[in-house]
Amino acid sequence: MAREQLAVPKAEFRSYYGRQILKTPVWNWMIAAYFFAGGLSAGSAMLGAGADLTDRPGLRKVSRIGSLMSLLASMYFLIGDLGRPERFHHMLRVAKPSSPMSVGTWILGAYGPGAGVAAVAELMPARLRRTWAGRLLDRAARPAGLEAAAVAPGVASYTAVLLSHTAVPAWNLAYPYLPFVFTGSAAASGGGLGMLLAPLDESGPARRMAVAGAGLEVAASRTMERRLGIVGEAYTTGKAHRLRQWSEILTVGGAAGAVVGRNRAVIALSGAALLAGSALQRFGVLEAGVESTKDPKYVVVPQRERLAAGEPAGVG
Repeated sequence: MAREQLAVPKAEFRSYYGRQILKTPVWNWMIAAYFFAGGLSAGSAMLGAGADLTDRPGLRKVSRIGSLMSLLASMYFLIGDLGRPERFHHMLRVAKPSSPMSVGTWILGAYGPGAGVAAVAELMPARLRRTWAGRLLDRAARPAGLEAAAVAPGVASYTAVLLSHTAVPAWNLAYPYLPFVFTGSAAASGGGLGMLLAPLDESGPARRMAVAGAGLEVAASRTMERRLGIVGEAYTTGKAHRLRQWSEILTVGGAAGAVVGRNRAVIALSGAALLAGSALQRFGVLEAGVESTKDPKYVVVPQRERLAAGEPAGVG
């Protein structure tokens, strides 16, 4: 018997009168800056600990101070975006393992003191180093720096988990890839800062870290674009695409300079390119998420694909 013909054609994706299904995130540029500064701090902390263990005082100093300065910048951007900055302390009143924001707050709480002690030890005037307090701070600097470096991977990646736990399609569906993108970007920026500011003869570890981080960032980013299906369009079109395209150009160029550069000017310029590329990556990801909420197809099509595969239709 011939198959029964459908009385109506197969429905296409659509929303109620073509209206937007999800509310567009209200996050602005300060959140992207917060993501970048936090990643830079984490990458610098790891590089500073390595420089300390391998007796590279110049690289150790710029990395430790850079870690603290970028952490303070990150906190400024985060608190500034809360709308009611005076309520920031409320985030420390509870510890909720199921909340990426809560977990991230406590990760920062564990990371900050170590990064701060290590950086203050570098900033301490020579005359104070001869006092008992100065000698105590000097002795505490190495374990504090190592503690910060141990927590740093969590600082670098928790913001990607935070994005992935939203209903925004371009972030939610990218949960297997965003942590690798952000961690690679953090390593590239930390290495870039070391290349920019450290003495040339101590920049080897920074250059190697920058190349490894850039490779991870670009590979994870390209994989994410290919595997997200229709939602990947949010990353490969419009403003998000332009931002991330420039990010890749600067990141690859900076990594190439780290490999072939032989003089101070080339190494410093390559480090600056890596920092700019890392920042643009965060702004591009933020823009892709915002745009993915404006077109109903990014919500409806993945839901129908999950239903067809026998999976729950809900986001994630």
